[in-house]
Amino acid sequence: MTRIIAHRGASAAFPEHTRAAYVEALAQGADGLECDVQLTADGAVVLWHDATLDRTSDAVGPLHERTLAELRALDVWSWKGTPPDGNDDQLLTLTDLVGLAVAAGRPVTLVVELKHPSPAGQGLEDAVLATLAASGWDAATGRVGATDVDVTFMSFSPASQRHLAATVPPEQLMFLVDEVDDADLVAELAPDGGADPAAVARLRALVADARADVVAGRIGGLGPSVAWCRAHPGEIRAAVALGRTVRVWTVDDPDDARFLVGLGVTELTTNRPGDLRAELEG
Repeated sequence: MTRIIAHRGASAAFPEHTRAAYVEALAQGADGLECDVQLTADGAVVLWHDATLDRTSDAVGPLHERTLAELRALDVWSWKGTPPDGNDDQLLTLTDLVGLAVAAGRPVTLVVELKHPSPAGQGLEDAVLATLAASGWDAATGRVGATDVDVTFMSFSPASQRHLAATVPPEQLMFLVDEVDDADLVAELAPDGGADPAAVARLRALVADARADVVAGRIGGLGPSVAWCRAHPGEIRAAVALGRTVRVWTVDDPDDARFLVGLGVTELTTNRPGDLRAELEG
């Protein structure tokens, strides 16, 4: 059975990471809810993708410089359309998302992506674990109390996965990969062009080590992009054969979805959960 994970909620229909997007994803029958997490200036774990506020709010500047109260006062809707009544209740913390999932009263997987580089370093991981524990999450089982809600963790950062591995079992961990050339890596490492070839080589080595951790079972899952899967179908088949969870992002095209299912992929992350399921089952 193919499991459908809602990418930042039903984000084709509503602004990403908003309450409305996640409520809609649950209504569309998503098996899981994906989110990106970052820390506010006062240490709250909030759902937000970018390092800055510019793209998805009416403010600018780094997210980590704002308190939770300041973020809750922002308009996080109008960039995508006309805000509904109650727009001030749209920005979510990780605790809020756990509450929505539990309230669904059915099995739901929370897929938490830890965004790096983070000004907090691995303090981000520690804050996420503490936040989840306060909601009743058990690291050993991955479940939130006696509910049917479970939590998994993923990141492009090998350091993030290894830090989490001290607390979290391998089956709850996933390493993200994308098809990226050296020029893109330089831009990611140093937007001003200051990254040297040695830094790129070091990052490539870290990524290779993390992929080896997946093969060895120290990390239980692989999270490739669609482009990476098309470039490396043999590695996908090999990971599936080893029993690793393979969760692909971001799958909005039904042709991509069918190609991935043909490789043995069982989890698809999409902006349009209801439509993608209907297209696969139709």
